[in-house]
Amino acid sequence: MKYRSYTLSNFRQIPQIEEKLSEEEKFVIEVIGTVLPFKVSNYIVEELIDWDNFEEDPFFILNFPQKGMLAEEHYQKIAPLLKNNTDKATIKKAVDEIRLQLNPNPAGQESNVPELNGVRLNGIQHKYRETMLFFPSQGQTCHAYCTFCFRWPQFALNSFKFAMKEADLMIQYLKAHPEITDVLFTGGDPAVMKTKFFEHYFNAILDADLDHIRTIRIGTKALSYWPYRFTTDDDAEELMKLFRKVTQRGISISVMAHFNHPRAMETEAVKQAIKNLQSAGVQIRSQSPLLKNINDDPELWSKMWREQVNLGIIPYYMFMARNTGAQDYFAVTLEEAWKTYQKAIQKVSGVCRTVRGPSMSCAPGKVQVLGIQKIHGEKVFVLNFLQGRNPDWVGRPFFAKYNPRAIWIDDLEPAFEEDEFFFENANLKLHVV
Repeated sequence: MKYRSYTLSNFRQIPQIEEKLSEEEKFVIEVIGTVLPFKVSNYIVEELIDWDNFEEDPFFILNFPQKGMLAEEHYQKIAPLLKNNTDKATIKKAVDEIRLQLNPNPAGQESNVPELNGVRLNGIQHKYRETMLFFPSQGQTCHAYCTFCFRWPQFALNSFKFAMKEADLMIQYLKAHPEITDVLFTGGDPAVMKTKFFEHYFNAILDADLDHIRTIRIGTKALSYWPYRFTTDDDAEELMKLFRKVTQRGISISVMAHFNHPRAMETEAVKQAIKNLQSAGVQIRSQSPLLKNINDDPELWSKMWREQVNLGIIPYYMFMARNTGAQDYFAVTLEEAWKTYQKAIQKVSGVCRTVRGPSMSCAPGKVQVLGIQKIHGEKVFVLNFLQGRNPDWVGRPFFAKYNPRAIWIDDLEPAFEEDEFFFENANLKLHVV
């Protein structure tokens, strides 16, 4: 299969769109897709979506904008502009005003950007001590865009975009921070890069001979959205050779895959891609947010984890939908998320129980919902840091007042009449050299 993408400019060329959707439904896609990024691959259209039941199909909802993904007031602001063929400048102004209301910088990502010799490294984030995120400029798009994406500003708001192409600055920063063991290539989706760009960055790491770098991670959804990147793309074999070269030098490579639904692992294309990666010495871990209308069913999660283990993939994280973009459309409450995780984890064997969750990736760190308990007569959420800006926070349980409507940490208050959580007002330490 040769890659083809569909966006607002050509999605009406998809035969199933013309056949199945009303004009009103197509217009909804245009309105929402004007505010939130929209792109879908021909693989998703032809191999994953059940067009006989597209209204409820998880992959249709994952990729095609839906009416509830924008607040009604925002929808009504954009729809008339499109209907009246308003000039592009006016539409852009209205769209940007809405985007700025959708929390384009969730979890304080801008505070993760470090400095080196007085220079702000806008293509690097260093939030957790052992892990550095690198945003290669050639990988700041995706084969297809998720409607729940928390990094949508990478494609929609240049002023909020993280990107860098200077490998030498990355290496200088790594040399200055021997505590870093993991480099995470992220985006966007680094897998959209040609192999020559992977070689540029990976060879820089190898040539620098950094003894403290033990793992290179690649955050990608290519296995779900374009598995041919690892099988039949023009430079797929060169990419596998590069992975073998890196692992033979003693640095492990982990593909951090994103499977949101068990069906994403059923095609022959994805199964072959998984085999190719594993044959090249690559470990695959899988993570996904828990999403209303997509996978808010413990049976789906237990099935997904079992299938991942059968394919040699390590279940890694169950996340909460982040507080940005279309969160209101996808979010479930913390209580619902915990119950979903608990029911799902109870139905799988120990080899599947590597998965951690439900977890909120928020400003202070990754906060896990461990459960709900009654302590000294007060009903509380039991929470725990899986990762923290301050490593001393990790593994330290804490408690929040029970709130049945809470969908994010911002909805919680300290339990037991405490004035604040122990991590509040802590200095967000920036990594500066």
